[in-house]
Order: sequence, then C-alpha cells, then structure tokens
Amino acid sequence: EPPEGGWGWVVMLAAMWCNGAVFGIQNSCGVLFVSMLQLFGGGEDDKQLTFKTAWVSSLSMGMVFFCSPIVSIFTDLFGCRKVAVIGAAVGFAGLLSSSFVSTIEPLYFTYGILFACGCSFAYQPSLVILGQYFKQRLGLVNGIVTAGSSLFTVSLPFLLRVLIDSVGLYNTLRVLCILMFILFLAGFTYKPLVSNAKDKEGGKKGKFRFPPEKKICNFSVFKVLSYRIWAFGIPAALFGYFVPYVHLMNHVKDRFGDSVPEEVLLLCLGITSGVGRLIFGRVADYIPGAKKVYLQVASFFFIGLMSMMIPLCHVFGGLIAVCLFMGLFDGCFICIMAPIAFELVGAQDVSQAIGFLLGFMSIPMTVGPPIAGLLRDHLGTYDVAFYLAGVPPLIGGAILCVIPWVHERQKLKERAKPVDGETTEKMLENENTLVFDTTEKSVKEMESG
Repeated sequence: EPPEGGWGWVVMLAAMWCNGAVFGIQNSCGVLFVSMLQLFGGGEDDKQLTFKTAWVSSLSMGMVFFCSPIVSIFTDLFGCRKVAVIGAAVGFAGLLSSSFVSTIEPLYFTYGILFACGCSFAYQPSLVILGQYFKQRLGLVNGIVTAGSSLFTVSLPFLLRVLIDSVGLYNTLRVLCILMFILFLAGFTYKPLVSNAKDKEGGKKGKFRFPPEKKICNFSVFKVLSYRIWAFGIPAALFGYFVPYVHLMNHVKDRFGDSVPEEVLLLCLGITSGVGRLIFGRVADYIPGAKKVYLQVASFFFIGLMSMMIPLCHVFGGLIAVCLFMGLFDGCFICIMAPIAFELVGAQDVSQAIGFLLGFMSIPMTVGPPIAGLLRDHLGTYDVAFYLAGVPPLIGGAILCVIPWVHERQKLKERAKPVDGETTEKMLENENTLVFDTTEKSVKEMESG
C-alpha cells in the first residue's frame, strides 16, 4: 500500500520542480524567441528569419511530446530514478551547449532536440513515481505538482527579461542550466517502492531479461474506436495551439513597440491555466463517463476563438483579457487528459494510451509555429497566422463531439457479450450439478446394496 506521505512529500516537491522547470522554460520560449531574432538577425536582410527561428522553440516543445512513448517504455524497463537522472543530465548538456553557438542552425540540435529529449526523459517518470507513494491523496498531489508549471510560467518570463537585458542571451541560458542541475539532483529522490520486475525475472541482481514485446508496446488500445477518434481529434486540434506561446511576444512588439510589458501576457496565461486545472479538474469528477470529452470540446472552441481575436485587439488591455480566457481553457484541456484516457481504455492501458497520444501531439505542435513564422515573413504581419491558428481547434473540437456517442455504443456491445457468456456458464454449471447428483446417488445405491 502507498504510504500516503513520509518520503512521498519529498518526491512530490521534486516532481513539482520538474514540472515547473521543464514547462516553465518551454512556455517562456516567446521571450527567448524575441532575443534570438535580435541576436541572429543582424539586420532585415534575411526574409525567412522568423520562420527559421520559430523552428527552435517548436522543435523543442514537439520533441518533449514525441519522446513520450519511448520514455514510457524505458521507465517500465529501468525504473523512474535512472531515467529521470539521465534525462536531466542530457537536458543540462543540451542547454549548456546552446549557450556557445554563433548561428541559429546548431540550436535546432542543441536546444530543439538534445535539451527537449532530456526534458521528456526527466518529466514522465515524475508522474509515474507519484502513484507509488500516494493513492488516496493522488488527486491533491497531482494538483500541487502540475501547479509547479503555472508558478514557473508566471515568474520565469520576468526573470528572463531582466537576465537578457543585463547579461545577454548566452549567459541567460547558462543561468537556466541551474534549474536543470537542481532537476538532476531531484531525480535521485525517486526511490522506488515497488520491487523491480527485472530482478525477479533475472533471479540474480544485475541479470537483466527483457519482458515480452507485447508488454513493452501495447498497441491493443488502438482496437478501441473511441480512443482512435480521440487520438486523431486531439492532434488535429493542436496545429494552432502552440502558435501564441511562440509568436505572441513578437506580435506585441510589432504592434505596440517597447511601450508595453509583453511578459504580462505570459503571466496571465500561467495564472489562469493553474486556476483552470484546479476548477475543471474538480468539475470533471461530476461528469459521468466519456461525457468528460465535452469539456475538451468547449476548451478547444474557446482556444480557437481567442486565437482569432488576438489580431483584433488594438488595445493592450484587450490582449490581456484574451490571454486570461485562453489560459483558463488551456488548463481545462490539460487537466482532463488522464481522466478521459482512463474512461476510454481503462486503468490497465492508460499509461501507454497517454504516451501514444502525446507522441501524436508532437507533430502538429512542431509544425504550427514555423508555418506562422513563414506567414509573418511573407505578409509582414501575424494577423493571418493567428486567424488560421484558430481554425484547427474548432475542427478538432467538432471531431471529438462524436466520442461519447461512439463510446456508449461500444459499451452496449460489450454488455451484450458477457450476458451470453453468463448464460453458457450457468448452463454448464447446472449440467455439472446434475452429473454430480447422479453420481452421488449411484454411489449411495452401491453402498446400500
């Protein structure tokens, strides 16, 4: 049984730091993006500069999700502690090497791939380990841990702006390495409570045997039609999802110049995202079964609508209002991901179901921002890019609407099968009872004879 505390509170704080450091840096990429444009631009001669620079941030966020299916396999094989520590070390190396580049192209590898892969390998074990220490309080603990992302998203943009203005981009990246080093140390707190399956199978400690292939990659989740629709609908909605995080800071600079504190917008996104996770996570508990999907439909509708409203805001206060609403429904979309996966595929397959979904999500999240950057380079404004970014969430939300209906039909079919099975089982049981009674009667007759 999970201890519901004790060393688990230390693990919770380590997981909270992990969540904050990984997604705090990723969500603050808009500040780094503006600095990269200024540093590597050197003039207005490169007409594709925004497109090229956007690839750095979008590759980074995309790789965090792309690695998720692989990370879930490694976590099952080697345990949370080893995977988290090695992941943090790789992330540290990627971020540090990013501070020594002189052109934009090496950042695709150092920041976009190496740093992001390290973040992915450090992040996923932090969620898995919590289930070993908490059961009754798991909802509370998950809320606190995911709040780490909001806290860092709120505070980090202001810190980054001060650092970039005072010491420059390269030294700012070196300061961020401190966050990754603490994350490296935090990984050592993930003391496993569940005995390692590989030790039992191997017989001797250190002898390792791979589990069967079916246990490593569980593709049976794709047999569930409602999950297949969900795994297609979510990525379809996310082509425009990450565009505001990358380009909003530069859009504000284009429209308002340096007269407004653009970091306030990320502050608004971070605060209301945290509030949204707490509110809608609780609301989801009262919505039965797969109907929780309707919350995601509503969140995509509002995210798409808010994205389309960004170009219409000619007053900075209007942008603040848009970001407040966008953050609220962003929190809604994120917090009910696991509950919906649980409803669609069941508790046994939920881990790999989420892993596959995050992997699919990586493609649209990587492609969206560079396309927006390309439109900005050719049209000289972000207006069309933000209008188009609002379309995929509306389409994805429409696709998700059919899931509760499909899921109910599946459940009715599954209920029909066990009924037939029970009838057969009862017939066999009655037949066995009859044979047993006949045999017992014959034995008694023989004994009396």
